[in-house]
Amino acid sequence: MDEARFYEPLGGGRVRCNLCSHRCVIAEGKRGICGVRENRGGRLYTLVYGRAIAYHVDPIEKKPLFHFLPGTKSYSIATVGCNFRCLHCQNWEISQMPREGRGVSGIHLPPEEVVEQAQRHGCASISYTYTEPTIFAEYAVDCARLAGERGIKNVFVTNGYITEDALREVAPHLDAANIDLKGFTDEFYREVCGARLEPVLRSIRLYREMGVWVEVTTLIIPGHNDDEEQLRGIARFIRSVGREVPWHVTRFHPDYRLTEVPSTPLETLRRAMEIGREEGLLYVYMGNVPGEGEDTLCPGCGEVLIQRRGFEILKYRIREGRCPECGTEIHGVWEDPP
Repeated sequence: MDEARFYEPLGGGRVRCNLCSHRCVIAEGKRGICGVRENRGGRLYTLVYGRAIAYHVDPIEKKPLFHFLPGTKSYSIATVGCNFRCLHCQNWEISQMPREGRGVSGIHLPPEEVVEQAQRHGCASISYTYTEPTIFAEYAVDCARLAGERGIKNVFVTNGYITEDALREVAPHLDAANIDLKGFTDEFYREVCGARLEPVLRSIRLYREMGVWVEVTTLIIPGHNDDEEQLRGIARFIRSVGREVPWHVTRFHPDYRLTEVPSTPLETLRRAMEIGREEGLLYVYMGNVPGEGEDTLCPGCGEVLIQRRGFEILKYRIREGRCPECGTEIHGVWEDPP
């Protein structure tokens, strides 16, 4: 175990964790909501530092990040645990492992080895993903610091529930983040995710203010967050953050505790894309539907600049961050192909 950062003693053996917006008050011998931060003797410990449950080389498009070094590989790692309890979690076997009473598992993978593996596989970035990187922030920051020294970028794929104080320490080591905006009502967040909406909105703005490239993903779940009012609310919020922030509207498939809900109809996804464009967003994408809604179009002339199918890039025409046809700036973090 390693002593955690981002906590304060409260007296009586209790501590308050200040890492995420739950701000759990944890009694002696107990753990926070995430299941991986434990109070022992009035000190808070992280049970997952250097203990990876998943590690894989992924295309950056899988995060999904479409405007951040497209076509590159990202070394992706996760520990067990999550500060949400999403009923539809596709990685629930590892994210909910402590909550489901199956302990804390993982192999020893220290930061130095993570960075060496990323270099060995020719990865342009390391992604902290699959579960919630906030709950293993100490581990992620130490990896990111070493990676940055070797010219490797760092990415959070996150639910956005980190506190401002913690993010101000984490963000200087990050280059990009894909943040889930799962719905647009507090009721949805409380019932489906076990959290609140406002902290997510606050952190999306803060990531942007701190210079991290941000893309937003909404998994559209029939009967839960697919009404026009929520979708338009999400689009308008993203527009208020920046019309250049890409929005990924993604198809839901039944999983975990929402197996009775059908997959998202294509018509719903197409309408969500329309709403995003109506609200002034420059880049709106469809997810989990290979072959539709995946291309990057120039917002100036409509030219197809990046053609995709699934995680594969079929055509790439951006040069020096601009459209070669009309010269319009295409927002993102780009590397021109050789």
